Amino acid sequence: MTSAAEKQLTKIKDTFDIINGKKEADLLIKNVKILDVLGETIFDGSILLFNGEITALNPDETIIKVKDTFDGQGLYAIPGLIDAHFHFESQLANPVALGEAMVPCGTTTCFVEFLDLIGSARDEGIKAAKELFKDYEKLPYRLFAFAPGKKVDKKTIKSLLDIDPVIGLGEFDHFTYSSGDQDCMELMASAKARNMQANGHWGLTTLSPLQLNILPAIGGSNNHDVWNGEDIAKSLRYGFPTQIKFGVGKVENLLKAIVDCKFPLENFMFCSDNLSIHHMKTKGHMDNFITRAVSMGIPPIKAIKLATYYTACHFHMEEKLGMIAPGRWADIVLTDSLSVINPLYVFKAGELVAKKKIMLKKIEIDYSPMVKQGEPGLMGLKKDQLANNILEVSPDGKEGKVYLFDVFGRGHLNFSKEIWLPIENGKIVPIYEGKELNLVSVVQRYGENITNAFFTGIHIDKGAIATSFPAPVPYMVVIGNDIDEMYHALMVTDKYSGAGVIVEDGEEKAILPIEIYGMMSNSNAEQLQEESDNFDRAAAELGHINSGEPVINKLLSVYISLHRFNFMEE
Repeated sequence: MTSAAEKQLTKIKDTFDIINGKKEADLLIKNVKILDVLGETIFDGSILLFNGEITALNPDETIIKVKDTFDGQGLYAIPGLIDAHFHFESQLANPVALGEAMVPCGTTTCFVEFLDLIGSARDEGIKAAKELFKDYEKLPYRLFAFAPGKKVDKKTIKSLLDIDPVIGLGEFDHFTYSSGDQDCMELMASAKARNMQANGHWGLTTLSPLQLNILPAIGGSNNHDVWNGEDIAKSLRYGFPTQIKFGVGKVENLLKAIVDCKFPLENFMFCSDNLSIHHMKTKGHMDNFITRAVSMGIPPIKAIKLATYYTACHFHMEEKLGMIAPGRWADIVLTDSLSVINPLYVFKAGELVAKKKIMLKKIEIDYSPMVKQGEPGLMGLKKDQLANNILEVSPDGKEGKVYLFDVFGRGHLNFSKEIWLPIENGKIVPIYEGKELNLVSVVQRYGENITNAFFTGIHIDKGAIATSFPAPVPYMVVIGNDIDEMYHALMVTDKYSGAGVIVEDGEEKAILPIEIYGMMSNSNAEQLQEESDNFDRAAAELGHINSGEPVINKLLSVYISLHRFNFMEE
């Protein structure tokens, strides 16, 4: 058996021989303007590739031997883009479908969390993880994963720390670690004993100043829970390299604060956190993030480093990732601009995998073993259980106190609040601050808990929309105006392991199956986008005017806040 040292010696000799023309390289990318992320300069040159790595810059073309050449057409060569923090299930796509949408945007590396899928798999958590990461080396992007830090039992999480491609522990629930939860302490200890990093979820909007010390003190490695300039200042002050997330909230506020306060940029990374493939295919991914950052005043090279080199440094991978230099992985993007990133050609490990936003490399990985049949759980639900939404009646009987859920309140304490609305003829008048509200019911799928409230952020005039979410406790959410329609939508959704369902007049208008443990679709990227677009069109026919992320993604994001604020209980 060849030893590790012998393999390295062979690699070193190959490098020497290639540079000196004694061995054939795989590819020479010629005629490009190369971004030097360390010196922050641009220089004209060529890039020699062998065995998935960069062997040389500006080799002597009179002596080198090479199998193939690629004309870079005078384009800029920048490192493959990196997403520093991404929830694998948030876009509903399986790993192959994600790559079909993401890689043409220039993203060649993704640091992912997969907590909800494992939480939904429950006793099959280890099996699900192994199926999820099956043949991950074949993917057209590099995948580094973080084991769940919440929503999953401690024994499963510890086992997940020892499988590939897991490199660390995912974000904790800040309500648990801040209270001294024993399981959180043991999990952090397990990660640190393996010299692993631990993603942070700092809870700035909910924790006291004293509690904010706990996560950095016990070993949290980074933080992405920032919403404004003051949050950023605190995050840095407490020692956190801070991830600026583009998929949730108003990122322009964060970018403006970074520019105005002149925060040192090497302490930041860009991430999506949650982002639909619809966004990737229509607006972009990390390429779009860099462009938006430049438009807010961050210099182009610095913005690129925020999505490449600075992220690689944080994860201690700068010897392989984040720059175009000898010895690094040959993950390269060719763009015609540094201020408006346009990934015309995308190379991963020296292979051209995408061209002009079209995926070239086709990957086939079978995720069908993860597809689950629906197990109905609402057989005992009665229609009238969806009607009781009044928490308290005023002494004069003219007003009722109700819950109001705001789809755009995620990440802040204003997701749910108690409000007073008028009562007429024994019923609530669903108008608040001049806006008409929908009814919403949060229904435990295999239990008895039901919360009835009002809803804003997505509005329909007729019919009903229902979705399901299985982690950490299976629940369904349905919105509408008519109890009969809402009940029907729930019953249809209950047939599937996971789904989004739209009904009107008792007819099914759109169904988006989410069949991989109720958390991911088994469709390819094109099919999933078509299903999502059909869902949006059906919602529009019910009167909803949508902007931003698709309706299905917005509704599924609500479950995160429902869990955070204890509306999804056992």
